[in-house]
Amino acid sequence: MSAPTSSSAQTPLTELAQRIEQHLAALESAAYSPHTLRSRRSNLNHFRAWCEERGVESAGDISLPLLERYRSALFHQRQKNGRPLGWGAQAQKLIAIKGLLRWLVRTHRLLYNPAAELELPRRSHHLPGAVLTAAEAERVLAQPDLSLPIGVRDRAMLEVLYSTGIRRTELIRLRLMDVDAERGSLFIRAGKGRRDRLVPIGERALAWLDRYLFDARPALLVPPDRGVLFLSRRGRRIRANRLSELVRGHVAAADIGKRGSCHLFRHTMATLMLEGGADIRDIQEMLGHADLSTTQIYTRVSIARLKQVHARTHPARLARSTEHHSL
Repeated sequence: MSAPTSSSAQTPLTELAQRIEQHLAALESAAYSPHTLRSRRSNLNHFRAWCEERGVESAGDISLPLLERYRSALFHQRQKNGRPLGWGAQAQKLIAIKGLLRWLVRTHRLLYNPAAELELPRRSHHLPGAVLTAAEAERVLAQPDLSLPIGVRDRAMLEVLYSTGIRRTELIRLRLMDVDAERGSLFIRAGKGRRDRLVPIGERALAWLDRYLFDARPALLVPPDRGVLFLSRRGRRIRANRLSELVRGHVAAADIGKRGSCHLFRHTMATLMLEGGADIRDIQEMLGHADLSTTQIYTRVSIARLKQVHARTHPARLARSTEHHSL
């Protein structure tokens, strides 16, 4: 009599699945962030499942025509709400595959890279959803209730976002030692792409940080003090989603007819500084963009200087001036 098959026995991993696990282990050993690892695992497993449904279980069976079919499948895929996958979601899945195959070639597990000539979907350059005027920004900044420690904290956070344009994850990761008031700078640790950078912070934002540190943070602190700059009501690091809720609430309370959260201040800072005469490469460095093309989108929003040039040089203005003198 043959031994009964255990219901808990796991199906052996296909060769492709094994290669994916080896690749992810290599990324982890190279100190990739947990967020990146989760994203790569999800995207690569999506591709693996799609391949296995078509009988492709080995990395050596992946070809450029197969990858182009997968790219087409992503383009036609629909989310639960019926909407197509966005450019970013499609690109991230393909970037994960290109990274896997490039690694397999580099480690001599594949002879050639079938994804070397695979083109990513073209990115559509959408303008930021909303940008505040300077007056609107001041109105939002004035919303927190300064009679409460939480209100002072919120005002300080809004001021830092507005002054520096840092991302929400960069804000909540700030530590006490990252603020250099004497030099007027913030040290951003392992920002997007795990790049460190220094960004300037204005005197007003530093003044609100001082008030928060002396008047509000002690009331929120629950020992031991782990050095996190902005604390929640329970004395812990603020969660990213909670920060978005807080900022969104203050924007709504300002009743300015615009919606947004942390990125709204990032867009606003970049746009207003460009209109004020800042160089695009300086904005790129402040925002922590690896590619200048990412920053250049703000030049499309920053229209104040373009309007001045238009009013000064457009031929219709000259014609109108001549017409006025002839009347």
